[in-house]
Amino acid sequence: MPEAGLEEFDGVVSFSNLDKVLYPSTGFTKGDLIRYFVGVAPYIIRHLKGRALTLRRFPNGVDAGSFFEKRCPTHAPSFVKIVTWKPSSKDDPIRACSVEDVPTMAWLGNMAAIELHPSLARAKADDRPTAMVFDLDPGAPAALTECAVVAKWLREKLEGMDLDSVPKTSGSKGLQIYVPFNTPTDFETTKTLSHGLALMLEAEHPELVVSRMATNLRKGKVFIDWSQNDRSKTTVSVYSTRARAEPTVSAPLKWEEVDRVVAGADPSSVVFDAKTILDRIERLGDLFEPVEQLKQRLPAGVKRAVADLVARGGQ
Repeated sequence: MPEAGLEEFDGVVSFSNLDKVLYPSTGFTKGDLIRYFVGVAPYIIRHLKGRALTLRRFPNGVDAGSFFEKRCPTHAPSFVKIVTWKPSSKDDPIRACSVEDVPTMAWLGNMAAIELHPSLARAKADDRPTAMVFDLDPGAPAALTECAVVAKWLREKLEGMDLDSVPKTSGSKGLQIYVPFNTPTDFETTKTLSHGLALMLEAEHPELVVSRMATNLRKGKVFIDWSQNDRSKTTVSVYSTRARAEPTVSAPLKWEEVDRVVAGADPSSVVFDAKTILDRIERLGDLFEPVEQLKQRLPAGVKRAVADLVARGGQ
């Protein structure tokens, strides 16, 4: 990992226990996490800015307990941006952290917030997602290769609707496919569309695809989790570390890389961690930038057709 000194934060962020090991199998420390968060900040901030952030914190490392924190801690420094977010229209608004600058990233690292989970909508319009997401989760013995196959099928369906998509690893076992909109839409639309596409692929490829959440249905198949397209849900951020044995990262991919895995390439070729991802970004740039920039709209008639498909249960 490129060196990223922490001296610039003297008097701004208070650090503690920098030598505490967060990933026992690799010796990756809290200091390493902070340096990674500082190094990736110029790229991750554009994907977190203005969004309510749920933190998954591991104070004693990934082998110990963790907890999710939706409300920004009351002890957050004054420079941390606070946004109000209503997880549902019936809920009272909560005060959530949002990431606007590098010191905030350093502070999150110091709190061992290993996983960063932003909303799909910006807080100022929390009922309007800027993208739709599909979380492809393999049930053993299915693994990343099978996810790549399903991702390719999904991409083809989206292309048939004139919609571009961007793949990324989950940083865990599977892949996630994002469909940028950045035009007015709502969660009802994105949830219905994602559910409909999951049902369609399940009907066409029942040997490999499942759209229902029941774990007993997932063995050897890829679960297309469409339910993430909900106002109350958050999805792990691109470039966030994950709580695995090693500090793997949710990394954006080129579709060509997914295609190579489908064709038989070693799936480990698309697995990146906090020690390798910064060099990749320096070489390729932010492959996830289209998710924040690309403006797309659903073709006329798609919403009604998909709603009819969901009503029929995919038949």
